[in-house]
Amino acid sequence: MILDSSRLNSRRRRPAPAASVSGLLRHGFLILVCVVTIYPLLWLVRSSLMTDSEIFSSTSLLPSSPTLSNYVAGWSANPPGFGAFLTNSMIVCLGAVVGNLVSCTLAAYAFARLRFPLRAFFFAAMLMTVMIPSQVTLIPQYTVFTALGWVNTYLPLIVPKLLATDAFFIFLLVQFIRGLPIELDEAAELDGCGYFGIFFRIILPLTAPALATTAVFTFIWTYEDFMGPLIYLSDVNSYTVPLGLRMFVNSMGQSAYGQLFAMSALTLVPVFIVFLLLQKRLVEGIATTGIKG
Repeated sequence: MILDSSRLNSRRRRPAPAASVSGLLRHGFLILVCVVTIYPLLWLVRSSLMTDSEIFSSTSLLPSSPTLSNYVAGWSANPPGFGAFLTNSMIVCLGAVVGNLVSCTLAAYAFARLRFPLRAFFFAAMLMTVMIPSQVTLIPQYTVFTALGWVNTYLPLIVPKLLATDAFFIFLLVQFIRGLPIELDEAAELDGCGYFGIFFRIILPLTAPALATTAVFTFIWTYEDFMGPLIYLSDVNSYTVPLGLRMFVNSMGQSAYGQLFAMSALTLVPVFIVFLLLQKRLVEGIATTGIKG
């Protein structure tokens, strides 16, 4: 009887053929999606290691004779050099990230914890700004910044971030803060903490995952922004990375493709570094924000 029961249990543990086929098909589909998704990146890196004549004539992902000449030439092709463009982008991104972390967190704390007149109205009005296309406010903003003398500086790209203009991040942080136990605030208040004491000692440390999410997305969106720098920056010495890449295409539509692809591949490095450093916090912030209400 013992042997019979063990054989019966082993048979029950065996996966059904249909389930095995379904799992195999599912994994095969996921692998195919991954290959399709990563192919453009592989093609970009491969093209950056080829000569211009070989890029579009060869169909192989492996260059026949890899060369780093495109990286060397592209780095100094357009004065003041691509290193200056990367530095300019880092300055703008740093200002935007700090601005959003400070202003959006304070605004979210006010909406989530404080009680003040017309709070629901202001929160709804803030959310409505998400639906306003940026093109609608483009001309009024440019007029204001021109009157202030800020055109051809980084101020139009950084100062609005200090004024909590990104409603998406405010909403994300509000949802996260609302998920924190209100008893923590009450306990801190009994210990003599005011609004700012509760914010800095209780709320701010607990919102680290949401802050990481805000920092990563702010960095990526600012880093890849083309329209803002194109409108407000006219001095080539202050160009950011997107404008620097645009300089590899001349007015006749001709392009130094090898150098363009090499610098495009190089610009992905900062994004990968930021994502890898904050990956754990980013995933945690997105997951917890999604389940807290």
